[in-house]
Amino acid sequence: MSSDSIYRDQVEFGWFMPTMGDGTSLGRDSERKPTLEYLTHVAQTAEKSGFEFVLIPTGGACIDSWVVGSAIIGATTTLKPLVAVRPGLIAPVLTARMAAALDQLSGGRARINIVTGSSPDDLEELGDPLARAHDEKYARTREYLDIIKGVWAQASGLASTEFGASVDASITDDKLHYKGEYYEINGGKSRPSTVQEPGLPIYFGGSSPMAKSVGAEYSDVFLMWSEPLDMIKQQIEELKESQRQHAERTGTLRPLRVGMRAQVLVRDTEEEAWEAARNLIKDIDPATIERAKAAFSKTGATGQNRQNQIRDAAAANDFIVGPNLWAGLSNVRSGGALMFVGTPDQVSDRLLEYAEAGVTSFILSSYPHLEEAAIFGESTLPLFKEKWSRRAVQQEQTATAQS
Repeated sequence: MSSDSIYRDQVEFGWFMPTMGDGTSLGRDSERKPTLEYLTHVAQTAEKSGFEFVLIPTGGACIDSWVVGSAIIGATTTLKPLVAVRPGLIAPVLTARMAAALDQLSGGRARINIVTGSSPDDLEELGDPLARAHDEKYARTREYLDIIKGVWAQASGLASTEFGASVDASITDDKLHYKGEYYEINGGKSRPSTVQEPGLPIYFGGSSPMAKSVGAEYSDVFLMWSEPLDMIKQQIEELKESQRQHAERTGTLRPLRVGMRAQVLVRDTEEEAWEAARNLIKDIDPATIERAKAAFSKTGATGQNRQNQIRDAAAANDFIVGPNLWAGLSNVRSGGALMFVGTPDQVSDRLLEYAEAGVTSFILSSYPHLEEAAIFGESTLPLFKEKWSRRAVQQEQTATAQS
């Protein structure tokens, strides 16, 4: 761990579950429906291809993330389900219990991704009273995570049955009492206890100052959507400042890992890669693009606004925003739509640059997710790991020579 409390040692790779459907192009109805059979196949392929975990999204037309996470743990052995959760829609103690149950049934593989922003329209459809209140949603998330972590900590000493004695005889009050602006918990408890101690890893993302403040306080992995390298470096510096501010308040500098959500497309030659990338959106009619842009402009999410700005600034340059980095999918895809495009050697070099800047958790995807997981896993993931390992050896040798 570096002195700025950003982990930079090991790099992890995750894949994305296409729970809205999948296909060979964007901007039209899915060619492949998100059936149990298909999603299981994607998860098993990701596991076989060397990915450590899969992000299971939430919102919109996505099949419920908890249901999908529960389904795939029985079809895989090492793959970790990263379940996306939106605060305010499920009570925090219930969320803690659901997560603990998934952790128990998966043998300690579960993770949760806290999604505070998202689409205001979608949140309104689901009855969230804070759907359009940006700062209030993050304030609520702070309480939400306070409670979840609190009941997980309490559960570590509890008996597994309702009337059994506590495992830890020193525990006299095994219930959580909490009073905040958004939640009041009188005697909250979570059963079963989590396999992972002190609880599940928490992934949390955002681009606003409020998001970084909450992330510095609670997250194990702080996620960002893919952006040009200089912009990511700036976001990391802002996150470090939030860490420093939290340390000033508490006296403790919390370590965390930085993650990035991105698209990726690799082929044997650069020409083939660019052709395949452009083919993903070549048949989209202009009216669909305009509808998508209009929708993306109304989200109110800081991260999506940044994606919109990157896309518009690169429109005159065929949406190329950097070496092997393309914003073409941002025309019709929200969120982390920037795509690394090139040969395995080129794309592994680009990912290495982001890793050297501090990004050590990559959540990748491409279309169709099934085949592209196998392609990246076979051609690029081993190459990246080889380069990262070689870099570590070189750094150690340099440190030894200077000592």
